Amino acid sequence: MGKLERHVTITDVAALAGVSVGTASKALNGRGSLREETRARVREAARQLNFEVNAGARSLHSGRTYTVGMITTDTIGRFSIPVLMGAEDALGAGQMSVFLCDGRDDPIREQYHVKTLIGRRVDGIIVTGRRTEARAPISPALPVPVVYAYIGSTDPDDCSVVPDEAGGARKAVEHLLAVGRTRVAQITGPEHHHSARVRAGAAAERLAESGLAPAGPPLFGAWSEVWGRQAIGMLLAGGTDFDAVFCGSDQIARGVADALRSVGRRVPEDVALVGFDNWGVMVEGSQPPLTSVDMNLEGLGRTAAEMLLAAINGSPSPGRHARPCHLVVRESTTVPLVPGAA
Repeated sequence: MGKLERHVTITDVAALAGVSVGTASKALNGRGSLREETRARVREAARQLNFEVNAGARSLHSGRTYTVGMITTDTIGRFSIPVLMGAEDALGAGQMSVFLCDGRDDPIREQYHVKTLIGRRVDGIIVTGRRTEARAPISPALPVPVVYAYIGSTDPDDCSVVPDEAGGARKAVEHLLAVGRTRVAQITGPEHHHSARVRAGAAAERLAESGLAPAGPPLFGAWSEVWGRQAIGMLLAGGTDFDAVFCGSDQIARGVADALRSVGRRVPEDVALVGFDNWGVMVEGSQPPLTSVDMNLEGLGRTAAEMLLAAINGSPSPGRHARPCHLVVRESTTVPLVPGAA
């Protein structure tokens, strides 16, 4: 008769990691003030031994369920899915699960989700959406911490993690200036939209700091390729002299690229073009590939989750936390070097 395999215990994990049982328990349950290298050593020992923390025992011991709710209004998922992926990366390291709820811009549905998540005794909630404009808090008082990610809260006491869109727009203009452009036109989304106003305003301010005026007033319209094509028609019909276009989104920029090509204006030789969002399907499908501002949504989601974990552990971070954007340079602003050219 074969020998039964012995069940691995936390004592085995502690012995392999060279720590006490109490320290091993704290490391695996995310408690206590331990050095990160100690936590990492214990986790590695647990992995080698295929030891899994019993979720039920962990919950009883700590009073936590090791679950987090995420409520989104972004039905398409263009912005919330990268935020969710980043949040899951951070939460997964602490062996926490995420319940995703779609509020669909419906206050009644959203409140139902809030009550359901609280009923499931989640340890915290992340709220996200498809716009960066601040929104009213999901509830005046909740028994668990809440962090707003990408979307912000109008309550300054809430924790909001948002992209620095103004900083991203400034980087776009700085790049256009660096490649020698001085007559920058702006084409962006609806004027009532927070992102459109912030990006356009920051771009104009950066031009002014260099003693330059925009090639014309910003053109506000839709977040679409159709609007990008229409706006170029308006600029050309009005006789606007421009050697660069900064667009409020990649969709608009792709329409701009199509329109410029159709009238024989070369990108980037005649007109340098920059978008915003760094949306893969748009920037890579554009001809030529599009230089664009990346808001690092996964990193933003990770930061939001880390702040939520800190709040759950008693260290909240109220206020608005802006994360930097970065520029991804492609062929729409720089002429590629030709091999063998002088």
